[in-house]
Amino acid sequence: MDYGIAGRKAIVCAASKGLGRACAMALAREGVDVVITARTAATLEQTAEEIRRATGGTVTAVAGDITTEAGRAAALAACPNPDILVNNAGGPPPGDFRNWEREDWIKAVDANMLTPIFLIKAVIDGMCARGFGRIVNITSGSVKSPIPQLGMSNGARAGLTGFCAGLARQVAKHNVTINALLPGPFLTDRLRGTAAAAAAASGRSVEDEIAERARHTPSGRVGDPDEFGAACAFLCAASSGFIVGQNLLLDGGAFNSTMG
Repeated sequence: MDYGIAGRKAIVCAASKGLGRACAMALAREGVDVVITARTAATLEQTAEEIRRATGGTVTAVAGDITTEAGRAAALAACPNPDILVNNAGGPPPGDFRNWEREDWIKAVDANMLTPIFLIKAVIDGMCARGFGRIVNITSGSVKSPIPQLGMSNGARAGLTGFCAGLARQVAKHNVTINALLPGPFLTDRLRGTAAAAAAASGRSVEDEIAERARHTPSGRVGDPDEFGAACAFLCAASSGFIVGQNLLLDGGAFNSTMG
């Protein structure tokens, strides 16, 4: 299926690995010129070269912290008029809210709520003027089903979701859509890291911990990042302009509900 976005331009945040990388790869396969961002220059450039080799596409690596003003400015300088924006940033650490100070909360809100909002602010009027725009926010399954130990993530990402629910309805008439992808467990470095920590505490292997996580999903497995990237590309398709303000949960069926 041709998604009708060949030749479009995209910014994909936190794309050196994991779900951001998968989204960048999927968009490049559709012929999108992609600017990818991440903090570690060497890792980012390696990813850019891997995507170029796999897709033959144009991939520009812009190293920087997207949660800072300087990082956002660098990404926008490389792609000032994107047709597609994929917002993504690492989540705040787990813990007990009794131990979190104001500075912890501000950092979480900056990264997982305000950074996407500021990027949207920078690009959305141009998208509306050109009559095409696709914004995809990578949030978390915790937006629908809060995770107790991830209170800062629950709060910051829910705030972004609420803001975008309103804005999405204001810009849809310009063929600009804002939607979110809510990942459950995917086989990323982050999942392997949490599995390694759990394995150290339990005495089991990392593979056993990942298998245990998989048993909690009706699909009986964790997700492949390529599946997530494919969902992102679908939301960015020219034919997806009637999908507005939605939160697509990709969790293998773990969220138990009659209606999403």
